[in-house]
Amino acid sequence: MTTSAENRLDELTLKPVPLEELVDRDALGELVGSFYELFRVPLRIFSSSGLLVEASHEPAIYRYLSEFSSGKQLVYEMIEQVKSLQPPLGTDASYDCFTGAAYRVSSIGHDGRQIGRIVLGPYLPPTLKQVPKQLLELQGPDPQRVKELLAAMPRARSSTVAQIAAHLQRNLDLILFSGHKALLTSSMHLASVRESYRDLEEKNDKLQEAYDQLRELDRLKSNFLATVSHELRTPLTSIIGFSEMLGEGIGGPLTPDQREFVTTIHEKGQQLLELISDLLDLSKLESGSIPLKWAPVELGELVDDILKTLTPQARKAGIAMNGEVPRDLPVMWADPGRLRQVFLNLVGNALKFTPEGGSVTVTAAPTTMGFSAEETEGAVLFSGTRSAVEVVVADTGEGVPDSAKSKIFEAFYQVDSGSTRQVTGTGLGLSIVKRLVDAHRGTICVTDNPGGGAAFVLQLPLGNPPSS
Repeated sequence: MTTSAENRLDELTLKPVPLEELVDRDALGELVGSFYELFRVPLRIFSSSGLLVEASHEPAIYRYLSEFSSGKQLVYEMIEQVKSLQPPLGTDASYDCFTGAAYRVSSIGHDGRQIGRIVLGPYLPPTLKQVPKQLLELQGPDPQRVKELLAAMPRARSSTVAQIAAHLQRNLDLILFSGHKALLTSSMHLASVRESYRDLEEKNDKLQEAYDQLRELDRLKSNFLATVSHELRTPLTSIIGFSEMLGEGIGGPLTPDQREFVTTIHEKGQQLLELISDLLDLSKLESGSIPLKWAPVELGELVDDILKTLTPQARKAGIAMNGEVPRDLPVMWADPGRLRQVFLNLVGNALKFTPEGGSVTVTAAPTTMGFSAEETEGAVLFSGTRSAVEVVVADTGEGVPDSAKSKIFEAFYQVDSGSTRQVTGTGLGLSIVKRLVDAHRGTICVTDNPGGGAAFVLQLPLGNPPSS
């Protein structure tokens, strides 16, 4: 009579085993890399769940063609067709690309089941002497540039590629045999782990319930902050207004001590108003209730305006401010008000952490950046890039420790949170900046300034705003 543990073991060993569980990814990557170094034919290995390892460089011709709508559609369709090739076990499949290049796809099997694929290519057959007519007739790409980029692709005979695939298959068979042996050795342990899975599921349900409660509490917290901040704004505005009138002598002459007290009331009121505004912005950003008002933006004019606004503050602190923004930067689409808020915060933050005699520099230059996973729609074989602008706000202050670089954009985080810290603030500014940059489909990070200090690197894509 079999035990429940034996039944579970039989069930486990009969289940299809994914390729990634039978191989060591690093070792497989070294093997694939050695094949690429020897033959220079792009090589990828896919498991049933997606790309596992690769040794290749994205052909420049695909990047170039993707810059044009006609070529981008063909590249995308080619990727989908190559990904859809599923040759039966023991067989290969070929695919001829619209560029004249070729792909060879081989199945990877284990225990009579298909668990992955080998994709070799793209490569040009030696018989290809001319650029395909379809490629030259595309609307947009320069035919001469197309010829040059196509000629740069690797060439290989179909028989050579078949031998590479066969040799790689033999190596994989050895790796899969060793991996299966190790898997069977650990199967009994896995069976015992599975015995406790039900308990883990129960605990997971309880954790999910607790998580849902925490989310609800977080929502209530955000609503509370928004409500309280909004209600505080009205009386605080009155306090600031009346303190300004007192300071101007509208209520009668003041003694020096009284003027000092009124000035302090006004300054602290302004600080509190800034905190309330940050809390309101953070609450709205967390709830997604701040829609961006997209419009064309001249980045050079915007940066100049920011520097002019903050120049008095910089002079008072004895800090030099420099702007190096080319006038020929393309017009970008953004929310002018929110983008101004981003740069005011970054430059103001740099001034706060720069000592007297230091400098703050804002530079900008054209660049390229990749698409997010959502924007690529799952195209795994090749990832395109898009035009963008990179802005760097650098200072000569103390910089940001490596341990804080991954946390500096979290809400309320302070690099120096001690009671004796010299720079005041709530830790909300950079969190708001990060959320606004994300809303603009951009990226931001902090690095070390080569001249000492910190450098905030901001990348924003060019082109039309999202349709949503």
